[in-house]
Amino acid sequence: MAADAPLISNLDVLGNLALIKQYREDLPKLEAESLVMSYLQRFDLERIAFRRNPALTAEERFCSMLVRAVLVPEACVVIDRPLKIVPDLQDNRFFRDMLTKVSDSWSSCVIIDYPWNRERYEDIPVVDDKS
Repeated sequence: MAADAPLISNLDVLGNLALIKQYREDLPKLEAESLVMSYLQRFDLERIAFRRNPALTAEERFCSMLVRAVLVPEACVVIDRPLKIVPDLQDNRFFRDMLTKVSDSWSSCVIIDYPWNRERYEDIPVVDDKS
């Protein structure tokens, strides 16, 4: 996940995320969309399913990109400078809380960021910190 690798602009969130399962695993569209909705429900974000990237808040975009990352089988989540994706973050627990909501869907997580941001990620379980 990186700020310069956002969601596909001409698709809504549901289409962006369902595409992963449709093309990687040949999952039928309705099944893929149902799976995506179940992930969005974990974040209480079903309301963003039909929004496009520009209409999302930074937090909604981060969660959408996180779901996209964990939809890949045996996912290793790599997050490049998360504070560039969510620049106005006030709560240090945000990344831990969001990663925890999908912790059953990733095997490891690597956060690439500057050393001075380390405190933002120290309490995330199973993180290989590459600061």
